[in-house]
Amino acid sequence: MSPIWHTFDTAAAQATALADAIAGWLQTAIERDGTAALAVSGGKSPIALFEALAQTDLDWSRVTVTLVDERIVPAGHPDSNARLVREHLLVGRAAAARFVPLVTDPADPESDLERLEHALPKLTVAVLGMGEDGHTASLFPDAAGLAEGLAPDSRHRIIAITPPNAPHRRLTLTLAELARAEARLLAIAGQAKRAVATIAESDAQRYPVGAFFALPLTVYWSP
Repeated sequence: MSPIWHTFDTAAAQATALADAIAGWLQTAIERDGTAALAVSGGKSPIALFEALAQTDLDWSRVTVTLVDERIVPAGHPDSNARLVREHLLVGRAAAARFVPLVTDPADPESDLERLEHALPKLTVAVLGMGEDGHTASLFPDAAGLAEGLAPDSRHRIIAITPPNAPHRRLTLTLAELARAEARLLAIAGQAKRAVATIAESDAQRYPVGAFFALPLTVYWSP
């Protein structure tokens, strides 16, 4: 299955187009079902997207926001994706959204896993990122638990995983859960990531992100 590629001259143009696409999916779900759900990725790259989304004219009180993955750290930790979402997305108009964090007790991630199997909303849109090692969400190459995370028939919506070469143990949505989203949007920047994504598109086994190229996927890329 071939992904749809959108190419932009600048990161700002990419963020604006991505925010518009997300808003369109959420609005359609709200009109159809009365509610919508968005899962976003962390890191520094999504900040411009979050700030654009926060000003979108949606009925945010009908939107649930959660994360694609999260480091098992306290909510105020500099590496917390939840902190990033609270500071840059759940502000302005989007402050009315309901937020479902992945990690609430870093000392007991198993309790969060149990909670989230029931508490995660059915996703309207999942916004994915990608590392130059071909990981997406926290599905890292060679990580223990990767096979479960990428199993298309996994019974788990979310798993714990320890990256071999990145800090912090993580919680991450599984491929099986992300495949249930109505839309998967992959946001990447730079020539190195484009090269990895191009390889993953033709060789799904090379990188974890390759499994997502076998699903309906829209890629947003800027230099």
